[in-house]
Amino acid sequence: MDNKKDKSDQLSSPREGLGVGIPPIIQVGDVLLSSEILTERFCCDLEKCKGQCCVEGDAGAPVTLDEIAAIEDALDVVWTDLSASAQAVIDKQGVAYTDQEGDLVTSIVNGKDCVFTCHDDLRLDDGTVVNDCCLCLLEKAYRAGKSSFCKPISCSLYPIRVKTFKGGLVGLNYNRWKVCDSARERGQQLNIPVYRFLREPLIKRFGEEWYNELVEVASQLEANSSCTSR
Repeated sequence: MDNKKDKSDQLSSPREGLGVGIPPIIQVGDVLLSSEILTERFCCDLEKCKGQCCVEGDAGAPVTLDEIAAIEDALDVVWTDLSASAQAVIDKQGVAYTDQEGDLVTSIVNGKDCVFTCHDDLRLDDGTVVNDCCLCLLEKAYRAGKSSFCKPISCSLYPIRVKTFKGGLVGLNYNRWKVCDSARERGQQLNIPVYRFLREPLIKRFGEEWYNELVEVASQLEANSSCTSR
């Protein structure tokens, strides 16, 4: 779950210091991007944050109608693993609700926790075990081969937020959230731009051809910025 503040119909202005020659807003196909998605570094550090983005914030994760239907189809698979409080919320209002800003979001417990969160130990790719990490029951069921639905694309795309404009244009904002400070630090250490960290979900949402174009644009802007700053 990501917090849902600073929502607007326009892309937010990036912070200063993006680099000489890099415009604040970039268009790739029908998608407008904050240039921070290309210039900022980000890489989740679950050893430090333990998945706090799933339990912090004041609203659930944004979902589409198709995703709600998919979640409902997977509900029987995860039902017994849900907390009693989560089951009660779902029984009362369903797997999603409309928040104060008019967006469909996943239901939450006690004003913050996504109903599909659970706490368990997580083994990372390098063998490190993160104790008591906040995980997604939907994703656990998917990875265990029990469901065909992983999780809302908005969860996979964080710290990018998606906004759809009239006329078909889509806006992508980079969101700064304190609980992700460790991800920004790790991203700087490993020199991983946001758009490269989110390669798979971006391809899932917009397609590989679009992503390859984004990579090309990012490379050109970086080269131009380097030449201009000399």
